Amino acid sequence: MSADRQDHAVVEPYWELTFDTDGDVDAAQRDRLLSGAERERVTDLLVFAHGWNNDRRMARQLYRRFFAPFEQLAGAGVRLGYAGVLWPSIRFPDEPIPDFEPSAGPTAAAPGSPSAAPPPPGDPTLDRATRDLLSHTFPGREQAARLDRLAELLQERAEVRSRLDEFARLVRDLVAVRDTSPAHEFADDLGAGEPAMLTDDAVEVCEIFLAMLEDARGAQFLDGVRKRLWRGAKELLRQGTYYAMKRRAGAIGQLGLGPALGLLAGDVPGLRVHLIGHSFGARLISYGLHGMPAGAHCVKSATLLQGAFSHYAFSPRLPHDRSRGGALAGMERRVDGPLVCCFSRHDHALGKLYPLASKLAGDSASFLNLWERWGALGFDGFKAVDGARRVTLGAALPARGCVSVDAAAVVRRGGPPNGAHSDICHPELARAVCAAGRIALA
Repeated sequence: MSADRQDHAVVEPYWELTFDTDGDVDAAQRDRLLSGAERERVTDLLVFAHGWNNDRRMARQLYRRFFAPFEQLAGAGVRLGYAGVLWPSIRFPDEPIPDFEPSAGPTAAAPGSPSAAPPPPGDPTLDRATRDLLSHTFPGREQAARLDRLAELLQERAEVRSRLDEFARLVRDLVAVRDTSPAHEFADDLGAGEPAMLTDDAVEVCEIFLAMLEDARGAQFLDGVRKRLWRGAKELLRQGTYYAMKRRAGAIGQLGLGPALGLLAGDVPGLRVHLIGHSFGARLISYGLHGMPAGAHCVKSATLLQGAFSHYAFSPRLPHDRSRGGALAGMERRVDGPLVCCFSRHDHALGKLYPLASKLAGDSASFLNLWERWGALGFDGFKAVDGARRVTLGAALPARGCVSVDAAAVVRRGGPPNGAHSDICHPELARAVCAAGRIALA
């Protein structure tokens, strides 16, 4: 059996859908899914999109573990099929994931070498594994030069303001897209502009990120203030990278997954599709609903696990601007069942760092009081959505519409700075997916 098959042999039948940065799907994989779902007489297809994983191995490990309980949960007459979405994203190697083995980058150093292991949390330097991952994510000669300089600045940690300004400018240039690129429309969920972390004063941004990191880890006073600001600078690089991945997730969902769902609806009539997404993968499947042809009615449920995008994304009217709504307003009507958001107050990445990274340029002169306006779905659920329900994990779900499920009882493990963001492999969450899709329980 090949290594790829070993990665997902625990669930069958299983297919994959691989997308590139522009949202183009691997056509051969798509065709195997279309023909295989019909041949295998699948009644219910579970489609899972990962978040900020950095390689296929880790994504497949996540799918294998999350899908494992489903065969025992589905009742008579249900023939399950499984599909894993693979898309180019990144997770910094120094971010622990509960119960997951560390994953090296695509060109990481050999085991045992000084650069093979990621640096300890809080280390402001750019280790070789992370540097290689960034190079893989942002390819090209100009980007390589930027990454080299970013690594130099983090290594030097000069106590000179101009160096922080240079660092912030390099991060902005690293994650930028061309003015004519269609990717601009997928960058945010409220239609207002770039986040202030890429435009505001570099020292202020780094100070705020540092304060949040030291609050999560406990203050560290071994270095002076100027030296410690470089920890905030590394967080700016991390969050800038995630901003680029967030934009990419929207583009792949709307331009790639949405049309693929339309083909499934047309080629395999009667197939019931259940979308699942974690973190930015939740954003990907949500924008997939936006890109799905209007006449397609195959999606019977969608479950957003710790969704890393705005809690106002589905709002028809923004509380702070009643003249407009979120980018996904009304998309829950493209689901012939409930749109479920599982959230947890233990998710520090979404509760603290996400609002800071999401603040929009020019909106105010301060980073204060951001949590309500720039909060994330995975931290506190849907906001300002007419008729949305809020329930506890395990409670009955409505037949349609938006519903926020408080999953804090199980989504709770994880260290700083991200907290429980990736703690999603629980049978209780698998049951929530089954309940949302009305998959008869045994």
